[in-house]
Amino acid sequence: MVKEELKKLGLHYVIVELGTVEILEDITQKQHAQLKENLLVSGLELLDDKKTILIERIKNVIVEMIHYADDLPPTNFSDYISEKLHYDYTYLSNIFSEVKGITIKQFIIIHKIEKVKELLLYDELNLTEISYKLNYSSVAHLSNQFKKITGLSPSYFKQLKKKRNNNLENM
Repeated sequence: MVKEELKKLGLHYVIVELGTVEILEDITQKQHAQLKENLLVSGLELLDDKKTILIERIKNVIVEMIHYADDLPPTNFSDYISEKLHYDYTYLSNIFSEVKGITIKQFIIIHKIEKVKELLLYDELNLTEISYKLNYSSVAHLSNQFKKITGLSPSYFKQLKKKRNNNLENM
């Protein structure tokens, strides 16, 4: 889709990857505006502010790390993010907080809890296994974070989901 839009505008690209496009020539303001408009119609957004782009890259690294990796990295998150993006973590953290209004750590916790919910619903792992898989120091730590974010205990969350599924099946 992005490649097609670039071709329509007569732009030649070197790389088109998720979230990144490298164009060979300089882009005119008119081409930039047209590309932005065409991408919006397709549900995509053209990010050209360096801070916004960096924030998106941080978010992508975190989402990929938590939701798509089989296991979380053995190093701490700050080192992992810093290595992946080739920036000092303090710099990344300050920009992220400034733009998003939450810390990288809070963003990570929110996504880890989303992953916990997903794993609870799949019902393939118990809470101890989930705790281990997501590098929590203990089941109690996971449970406390889960309750702080959702307002529910993990076991109560799971019960609610089972009740809801049973009610749907009985309709």
